[in-house]
Amino acid sequence: MTHISTLQKPRLAETRREPFKVYTRRDLDRIEPLQRLPEETRFEMRVVSSVLPFRVNQYVIDELIDWDRVPDDPIYQLTFPQRGMLEPGMFERMDEALRGGADCRAIQALARELRAKLNPHPAGQIQLNIPRDARGEPINGLQHKYRETVLFFPSQGQTCHSYCTFCFRWAQFVGDKSLRIATTEVERLHHYLENHPEVTDLLITGGDPMVMKAKHLRAYLEPLLDPRFEHLQTIRIGTKALTFWPQRFVGDEDADELIATFERLVRAGKHLAIMAHYNHWQELRTDIARRAIARLRATGAEIRSQGPLLAHINDDADDWGRLWKTQVRLGIIPYYMFVERDTGARAWFEVPLARAWEIYRGAMQQVSGLGRTARGPSMSAGPGKVEVQGVAEVRGEKVFVLRFIQARNPDWVQRPFFARYDEQATWLDQLRPAFGEERFFFEEEYDEMLAGRGLKS
Repeated sequence: MTHISTLQKPRLAETRREPFKVYTRRDLDRIEPLQRLPEETRFEMRVVSSVLPFRVNQYVIDELIDWDRVPDDPIYQLTFPQRGMLEPGMFERMDEALRGGADCRAIQALARELRAKLNPHPAGQIQLNIPRDARGEPINGLQHKYRETVLFFPSQGQTCHSYCTFCFRWAQFVGDKSLRIATTEVERLHHYLENHPEVTDLLITGGDPMVMKAKHLRAYLEPLLDPRFEHLQTIRIGTKALTFWPQRFVGDEDADELIATFERLVRAGKHLAIMAHYNHWQELRTDIARRAIARLRATGAEIRSQGPLLAHINDDADDWGRLWKTQVRLGIIPYYMFVERDTGARAWFEVPLARAWEIYRGAMQQVSGLGRTARGPSMSAGPGKVEVQGVAEVRGEKVFVLRFIQARNPDWVQRPFFARYDEQATWLDQLRPAFGEERFFFEEEYDEMLAGRGLKS
């Protein structure tokens, strides 16, 4: 164990620092490998990135993408805009504006119009999830959807080392402050947690909190060691840095300070969970990615993996099986396979629920019990996280077997329910109750929740 720990916790002097070099929409012409692609393909990237956010760094370009496989390489699809990410009418309008020489203000206005049609905040994130203070005022930067778990969006963490093209929080990154969920008011977070003893888990999310300087993250986290937060058992940090910039944990200037902060949290008795977003086994191939994983685990933190099932990237049981087996070998706990959310470029990435279940089942058949901790396929819908448990025939009717893994009302959790089988359905709102029932068991109560906020179902 001592030998492993020594290898897994390199000091900065032993690690070559790499400069972080990032490219955005303005820099597409400066990305050397893109020059191999047809000019029309590069222009299509400009069109799509005028609506949806684009950001990629040199590590992703050089180490994760196999440019001989483009456009089929999964990490290329994960990070670079594709024409099909906008529905044809939207694409054509922006294409015409750019080719016609529209000015910046007109382009931005059109982009805002098109984004508003892409469901920027699905599943009631703004309307239902943001808690209110004693005066009824919304507490910006917090979400409290499930009883035990609060989400916190620190303003310094509302970007990423690179952007995923499928991102369900794409609205955080398009420069429109009216769409952003974020705050610097850490006192309001602490006050809220102190007054909600039912909360056991805090999820620091974004964006990506790992873009923050260690000193800023420490200022948010270390006060949580105060005895008044004894009820807070787990601190989760959602991040894609283990894929997009593993240097954050082993080579950045303040990497040692970051690791020391994590060690202190664990020593103080908090369970620290790094909620790592992975989409493909290629993200785990590099030496520095594996060193980052090892160094994080050496702090006593757990790393749990989650990610959506995506057409063009990972809609293959063998890829998921290989991903989970590799993660288990590296000490990562497979946690969730999500269904692509009903937002942004969903039409390009979504996979029918029936096919998603087949892929999940096929991947599960390839792994040992330690890899079968991954739950899914799971829809993070308005009422809660709904898992497709399988397809069955009951009373002569072919049905989806569903359950809530998590729900707005804890009483809904683990209650099986059934939907008519539909080969084309990709989301909960496209399913209909089985056996002649008019509504699912939770719908009436959920409608009451919506009505309480003046919303329509």
